[in-house]
Amino acid sequence: MKAIDNKELVIALEQLEKEKGIKKEELLESIRTALITAYKRNFDALDNVDVKMDEKTGATHVYAIKEVMERANDDALEISLEDARKINKELNIGDSVEVEIVPRNFGRIAAQTAKQVIIQKLRETERNMIFNEYNDRKGEIVTGLVQKADNHIVVLDLGKLEGIMLAKDQIPTEHYKVNDKIKAYVVDVERGEKGIPHAVVSRTHPDFVRKLLEFEIPEIYEGLIEIKSIARDPGQRCKVAVYSQNENIDPVGSCVGQKGIRIQNVINELNGEKIDVIEWSPDMRTYLASTLLPAQIMAVDIKEEEKFAQVIVPDNQLSLAIGKSGQNVRLAAKLTGLIGWKIDIKTESQFRQILAKKAEEA
Repeated sequence: MKAIDNKELVIALEQLEKEKGIKKEELLESIRTALITAYKRNFDALDNVDVKMDEKTGATHVYAIKEVMERANDDALEISLEDARKINKELNIGDSVEVEIVPRNFGRIAAQTAKQVIIQKLRETERNMIFNEYNDRKGEIVTGLVQKADNHIVVLDLGKLEGIMLAKDQIPTEHYKVNDKIKAYVVDVERGEKGIPHAVVSRTHPDFVRKLLEFEIPEIYEGLIEIKSIARDPGQRCKVAVYSQNENIDPVGSCVGQKGIRIQNVINELNGEKIDVIEWSPDMRTYLASTLLPAQIMAVDIKEEEKFAQVIVPDNQLSLAIGKSGQNVRLAAKLTGLIGWKIDIKTESQFRQILAKKAEEA
């Protein structure tokens, strides 16, 4: 029986191995598996067929696997002992034997199948390369064009793949339009339908601000200033705690920049989101007082066992310390890690009244 010869296929696979890094053996095995499926589909065959391919010449051999019987009752599945021993004299009843066949038009089917497998493998390889490239860019900022902005999902064209920005990752005060050019933070890279990769991006993630600050402030990028913590109410306000071990560096002043130009560039990128830059301190009383800026703080008392912090402010600073809808104190709790604590803010007059009442009761 004559095999289906395909030297051109082997040459093509060797070229793909050099250019794309796809192993020739891997491609041949994929083609072989696909040919078995194609044979069964085109010739209504049962599960009694195998295909073998020569790695050097590409010669394709199709075999029907038959059981050796005294007499064959079903030529598709069985072979007589007499005919089997013409192939191999040592075969006995009950053994299986491969009988080579060359189905009509299978050469054309084989060529089509090989082409489809190669195209599919190329697609998979390209998708894997894109996935790996962007997977390495997790935690970075990318720039993309808005392709779609509806149903609470924004789709960005990032060049080689799409960026998906869900509602929770969109700044509530922003409105995105098709062809808008925007920056976003790569949170993750996922494989979607048919294995096509896409990036999950965000403009609300705290690390989006961190990366913007690294870009604008060389001292942060170089590690001279450390960002200790970030707390955001996206689109409204953000608090950033910074610290430097170098006594000659003013971490807050360096971040704000001359006439506020450095921090203003970040604020502009966030479309006006206010940013409070605070100096981190290992002393929690000092640190908490700083985080409640722009309010002036007179005193802070902390009781760690009770998860309680008492803050005293001048009479005219209470609303500023608490913030609109409690925003300022809420962000301060996030920034300091005192989430779940009770931060009780009292004016000087309120605190004096409490002390007076305790004195009367004593």
